[in-house]
Amino acid sequence: MTEARRLLARYLEQRDAMAEGRVVVPAAAPRASTSEAGRIGGQRQDRANVAHAAQASGPPGRPAARPADRASGDAESGARTKWKRGAPPIPERGLVIEAPERDLFKTDPLGRASLEDVAAIVRACTKCRLCEDRAHAVPGEGPSDARLVVVGEGPGAVEDETGRPFVGRAGELLTEILAAINLPREAVFICNIVKCRPPNNRKPAHDEIEACVTYLYRQLDILRPKVILAMGGTAAETLLDTKQSLGALRNRVHTFRGTPLVVTYHPAALLRNPNWKKPTWDDVRIARQLLDQ
Repeated sequence: MTEARRLLARYLEQRDAMAEGRVVVPAAAPRASTSEAGRIGGQRQDRANVAHAAQASGPPGRPAARPADRASGDAESGARTKWKRGAPPIPERGLVIEAPERDLFKTDPLGRASLEDVAAIVRACTKCRLCEDRAHAVPGEGPSDARLVVVGEGPGAVEDETGRPFVGRAGELLTEILAAINLPREAVFICNIVKCRPPNNRKPAHDEIEACVTYLYRQLDILRPKVILAMGGTAAETLLDTKQSLGALRNRVHTFRGTPLVVTYHPAALLRNPNWKKPTWDDVRIARQLLDQ
């Protein structure tokens, strides 16, 4: 019973958060006399009623008791008949929980947030452990009318010091990549999956991504770019909700909520393995073609 109450409380909290309609929690079903059960069972014509009628007919050779006689006999003996599972009564009364009269998005801090609002919320965020050692959160930067959004994994050491995305060596390489497809950095919105630097530049943990990715989703909702460029495995896996390898996701045009999405290597990976620069060039040219369509 304790577990059932806990689940009910959780369900009601969820409905309250979603501003759903009223909820009627049935009161305990009343016990009924045999005659009442027979009347309801007869209306429903279910198997439970048939079985009940068969039992009420009595042994062979004895006349079946009339409903009134059975009801009288039950009243005299004090016996009570439980409701059959196949034909539960419809309660007329119960606990009525009215829906909260409010707009769901009025209580969502991101529901009506602008890019500037999201940035301010990110800088004050303490939802996960990454906030503990950061120097600066890195919300992202770029124009509100950017047609291309570049999404990386997370800030590095230089980004943590400056509060800006992709400004270290990997950032310099990203600027060169964008220039190669005739896109100045200032025309692109650049951000990451997580907004604070993971210690030692490790891959963000699942709970850290879950705590932070709603900021990115809101940014993409506001920007509505023409193309998204996911750089690195973490960005691709998160936005596409997949466990496929980066190699399997390349050379294809995916979609994120209807927006074309291209997957390629992270610039930091290119610094470690220059052989991946040619495949990256192929990927960003696909993004450029999508922008030109």
